[in-house]
Amino acid sequence: MSSIHKLAILFVTLLLTLMACTTTSPTSGITSQSTEPLINTPVQPTIEQPTATNQPTETSLPTQTQPPTETPPATLPSGTIVFGSNRDTPYSNIYLMDLPDRSVAQLTDNESNTFPGPFSPDGKKLLFTGYGLTHSYVGVMNADGSDPVDLSNRPDVDEGFPTWSPDGTQIAFTSRMSGNNDIYIMDADGSNVRQITTNPADNFAPAWSPDGTQIAFVSDRDNPTGVNNLYLVNVDGSNVIRLTNGDEIDYGPAWSPDGTKIAFRADVNGNGDIYVINADGTGRANLTDNPASDWAPAWSPDGKLIAFQTDRDGNWEIYVMNADGSNPQNLTQNSADDQMPYWKSIKSGVS
Repeated sequence: MSSIHKLAILFVTLLLTLMACTTTSPTSGITSQSTEPLINTPVQPTIEQPTATNQPTETSLPTQTQPPTETPPATLPSGTIVFGSNRDTPYSNIYLMDLPDRSVAQLTDNESNTFPGPFSPDGKKLLFTGYGLTHSYVGVMNADGSDPVDLSNRPDVDEGFPTWSPDGTQIAFTSRMSGNNDIYIMDADGSNVRQITTNPADNFAPAWSPDGTQIAFVSDRDNPTGVNNLYLVNVDGSNVIRLTNGDEIDYGPAWSPDGTKIAFRADVNGNGDIYVINADGTGRANLTDNPASDWAPAWSPDGKLIAFQTDRDGNWEIYVMNADGSNPQNLTQNSADDQMPYWKSIKSGVS
């Protein structure tokens, strides 16, 4: 199956899971039995074809830096990465990879798609997005895959793509409780839910800053529907700041461990690449600059590496590169689709 066809299936699945209520969206529907996972966002108002020729050009953005030539990478450090894959079942399940030997262990074996979220700061818990018969939900499990718990407990509302606060006491997530996608925060046990964004546009894919004061997220506010840019908001919902501009489609913000940079995926010229900007929106650089689609950046705990997913080998694989974009390496090398990586925090005693 071509990567274009697989991406089309993927985005149809995405459309059918957490739909935006817009005039350009197809008829609403939910499926929990799809074999193609969502990619880092709970809603996509329009089907995006990464190889389309009618994507806007990057006329309003700074000149992009070019990544170094791909050369053999240095020896990988020790560490643990969680990712989603359909390698052993018809559905996406959650796997762990230990570095540097790349040994893989399966954590879940569910009969519906289950997508990984990040580890808790202490490394003892793992967030995930799960699927019931008619909805998606935020879940948490032990880091070994045991004792999964539905934190949402809202079977009539689609929710997903959670992120931890730096102290592990709170979780930010995307929910359609308000009728469109908005950012919410709840305590780590699922209680004390409060809404952070209230804009009628779609607001999703939260990422908590390392200092605990701000949340980066994606929104199509101030843009045509489905044209998403990056924003910051204080954790109390105040002081929304726009970070990116232009007719691009941004997704998946990820803070560097020191809080000075944000990596994200942007579709600027018809395919997705991994970009990085300073936390104030300056210093933008294209790290991958590859004709394939690159998604879902995740920083290593020491900030020296970025894991991401790419279809440059014909299917989704997990790659790792230096934080400047150099020395990309395929970690998974599997014929299945491997997606949505997260590193285990060094605070847990395992990098």
